Amino acid sequence: MKRPLIIIFLVLLLDQAVKIYVKTHFIIGDEYQVAPWCIIHFAENGGMAYGMEFSGQYGKIFLSVFRIAAVVLLGWYLRNLVRKKAHWGLVTSIALIFAGAIGNIIDSAFYGLFFSDSNYQLATFLPKSGGYAPFLHGQVVDMFYCPFIHGTFPSWVPLVHNQNFTFFNFIFNCSDAYVTIGVVSLLIFQRKFFPRKNEQYKFQTV
Repeated sequence: MKRPLIIIFLVLLLDQAVKIYVKTHFIIGDEYQVAPWCIIHFAENGGMAYGMEFSGQYGKIFLSVFRIAAVVLLGWYLRNLVRKKAHWGLVTSIALIFAGAIGNIIDSAFYGLFFSDSNYQLATFLPKSGGYAPFLHGQVVDMFYCPFIHGTFPSWVPLVHNQNFTFFNFIFNCSDAYVTIGVVSLLIFQRKFFPRKNEQYKFQTV
């Protein structure tokens, strides 16, 4: 269990270090261009990965509870994988998804309690007047904006013909990236991670 725990700890440490730095050094909307295709742009959202949101306070609570339940199930699944000595790639992928989910739960659960508001001012840690939101109502900190491609849809494309587009047009954080990497790895290497019984038998008898 040591390897996945180390992975989870290191990626969570990076995630929170970047978020706390941005939270305490940027005002919402501030940005710094790292490269033509990579911009640090401070944004906050109360919802899912890549800025998608559930509306209202009940939506926020539902999403937080759903995340916590998902993390519990992922933790149980990860523990079983380690016990069964599953493929290291599968264990690493689940560990990344697990860490990404926890990273955004930390924002949602605690940032509203521990930080002041980031609108028009730099946030402070443990402000005397209290945080900007109650437990489970905090905003998730996003900062990476990577507009790799700018273009225009051809005239023959239905609905969006001749409209401008940008790829990739979402603002995300490290936790979002961890979840994406983990899910994409599962999709690409699923035959290695989940071999069929007959394939396992053939492999063992060759």
